[in-house]
Amino acid sequence: MRKASRQQSAEWALDVFDKAPYVTVSMIRPDGTPYGLPLSVVRKDSTTFYFHCADQGEKIDSLLANPTVSLSAVSKCSPRYEKDKNNFTEYYNSAIAIGTASIVTDDSEKIEALRLICNRFLPSYMEYFEAAIERSLNRTTVIRIILSEPPVGKSKH
Repeated sequence: MRKASRQQSAEWALDVFDKAPYVTVSMIRPDGTPYGLPLSVVRKDSTTFYFHCADQGEKIDSLLANPTVSLSAVSKCSPRYEKDKNNFTEYYNSAIAIGTASIVTDDSEKIEALRLICNRFLPSYMEYFEAAIERSLNRTTVIRIILSEPPVGKSKH
């Protein structure tokens, strides 16, 4: 019997985002062409995500032209050959979501977002966080993404 992919709950999909090593954020460039890139994204709650970037460049230009974004993540991926079925397949956990991006202008929210990012990706270096904030807060851009609908997750095991 072939195992089909299964739709999962929004809570399950959020867990995929939490476990994924990076999240692909897709947007539309000002000229209308697609632009997607893997980013270190962190989730604050069931609808709020953050990432940081420089204060100018293609991401900022694209988000200012069209703030709608798509998020996609894979937290597990296992390509397989099933000899007994003579079948190539892939087992996975994945999630997608749609949201609206905006630049965070409030310093306290920026610091909260950067703390979440550092805690997720470099938790053993949090003792250096405050000094890094003092040095670079004013030149770091933080983007907030608010989901406009619940995320969708799928899995195949």
